[in-house]
Amino acid sequence: MFDGYDSCSEDTSSSSSSEESEEEVAPLPSNLPIIKNNGQVYTYPDGKSGMATCEMCGMVGVRDAFYSKTKRFCSVSCSRSYSSNSKKASILARLQGKPPTKKAKVLQKQPLVAKLAAYAQYQATLQNQAKTKAAVSMEGFSWGNYINSNSFIAAPVTCFKHAPMGTCWGDISENVRVEVPNTDCSLPTKVFWIAGIVKLAGYNALLRYEGFENDSALDFWCNICGSDIHPVGWCAASGKPLVPPRTIQHKYTNWKAFLVKRLTGAKTLPPDFSQKVSESMQYPFKPCMRVEVVDKRHLCRTRVAVVESIIGGRLRLVYEESEDRTDDFWCHMHSPLIHHIGWSRSIGHRFKRSDITKKQDGHFDTPPHLFAKVKEVDQSGEWFKEGMKLEAIDPLNLSTICVATIRKVLADGFLMIGIDGSEAADGSDWFCYHATSPSIFPVGFCEINMIELTPPRGYTKLPFKWFDYLRETGSIAAPVKLFNKDVPNHGFRVGMKLEAVDLMEPRLICVATVTRIIHRLLRIHFDGWEEEYDQWVDCESPDLYPVGWCQLTGYQLQPPASQSSRENQSASSKQKKKAKSQQYKGHKKMTTLQLKEELLDGEDYNFLQGASDQESNGSANFYIKQEP
Repeated sequence: MFDGYDSCSEDTSSSSSSEESEEEVAPLPSNLPIIKNNGQVYTYPDGKSGMATCEMCGMVGVRDAFYSKTKRFCSVSCSRSYSSNSKKASILARLQGKPPTKKAKVLQKQPLVAKLAAYAQYQATLQNQAKTKAAVSMEGFSWGNYINSNSFIAAPVTCFKHAPMGTCWGDISENVRVEVPNTDCSLPTKVFWIAGIVKLAGYNALLRYEGFENDSALDFWCNICGSDIHPVGWCAASGKPLVPPRTIQHKYTNWKAFLVKRLTGAKTLPPDFSQKVSESMQYPFKPCMRVEVVDKRHLCRTRVAVVESIIGGRLRLVYEESEDRTDDFWCHMHSPLIHHIGWSRSIGHRFKRSDITKKQDGHFDTPPHLFAKVKEVDQSGEWFKEGMKLEAIDPLNLSTICVATIRKVLADGFLMIGIDGSEAADGSDWFCYHATSPSIFPVGFCEINMIELTPPRGYTKLPFKWFDYLRETGSIAAPVKLFNKDVPNHGFRVGMKLEAVDLMEPRLICVATVTRIIHRLLRIHFDGWEEEYDQWVDCESPDLYPVGWCQLTGYQLQPPASQSSRENQSASSKQKKKAKSQQYKGHKKMTTLQLKEELLDGEDYNFLQGASDQESNGSANFYIKQEP
């Protein structure tokens, strides 16, 4: 039924014009009175129940036209800017070592401008201020302590196909044996001993030296992909000594016989494991490559940017016109937000032409084949049309799924989408999703899966009903069959820990938790932060990483906001009670080990109606509730 109504069958024809000037203004439906301020146009229903003043921009207007139940803001733009500023203030407080408050103060007030301007200005302010402040100290935070003390479970590396070793992790699991440095030793030279994996958390493993049996006194965490983690037999091949820990040296007189007995038939890493780790951390993008990337100040268009640096496949892009190279944007090399030079013109997407007339020395266009490929679609038959309604994740407030409209149909399956009730008159807040994007959904998706749907700003007929809204607006719903219904066997489970990009501040990667799973859609919560900062993310998003990814790549991990001081105290108290332990870097894959005595010569990752939070990962179909 939501594929369209007979009584509301009008639609507008699609358009895929390849050129569009920056001055173009797309008219909004004008069946309701409008408020105009600073060039911004907002629609609102009739009403004369008094006046109100916006807490963000100070604009005075009809109270009924104001946003939210409390009528504190004149628009979604102001509401989001206020919320975004609160978060920015909290981040700045965290950078200063202060705990976040429940209601952080707004950094400053700004006039009402196009929907993204306030957000972009505050983001720039934050970045400039952050440069003069020290990074968040990781002292006191340890993934190992955090997981052990709370009995957390981390998402396995196999859930992250874009991460190092994500596609060749193999069957690394508990009881796998490796050779690691022996820290319980008084010898002046570096010696090794064999340890077994007790617990896995992403790239990190809790290891126990062979011979300690059930004694966990010297257990330690390390990153399995590190340079000090080796398969059993590496010491013998490299001429390195295997020396038992001092604490248990007295337990056996013939350690060689003990090891042969314990290790025969056990599993270890393949001999080329370290080589595979190294190869999986080679990235095709290089500094000075030019790309087209979304303009963070105007989501409706792209700009040229240059790759400044690469960390673990994440790119720091500097917009080409930035003279001091501070106007930047972070994203993964597989992000759908970056494209090859010429992409915008080829599909009819808005593009901001650079004032720079020719390439700077050393800069060169990125080869098109390096970018993430999108699924080919057939637009010749039944296809999306302008004016069709759908549900979409709001890119400016990723914790919400909103009522949305297709505003323009581009080439190659790309769509320009606007959030109902809060669009700028010039379309500067439209955003581009591909037709196969997991961030757009058919009408009724939220209701079926028990997700709160954000209605259009100012819409007073609540609770929101799609049937009534489509009839009132004379619109039709986008056909269900046009949406992406593939659900991969991703492997995520509710409660799993991971490291996730804060997409509202994409230079930050934070300690996070999966709190909901709706087929392929994950609800990501940032530990220590309020739920309003949660984000809906696809299970195959390149902005999700295994526990230990930051340590492996050298990226700064943001610890839980409320955890830093607690972990500091916990770490210092444990240090006094326990014997010395060390963290190592490392990563493993396994082969069956038939250990022979000569090796020891060195001595030594269907949409069912009502199926919310389901953990099944099989194929799925959309089922939309029918209305009479």
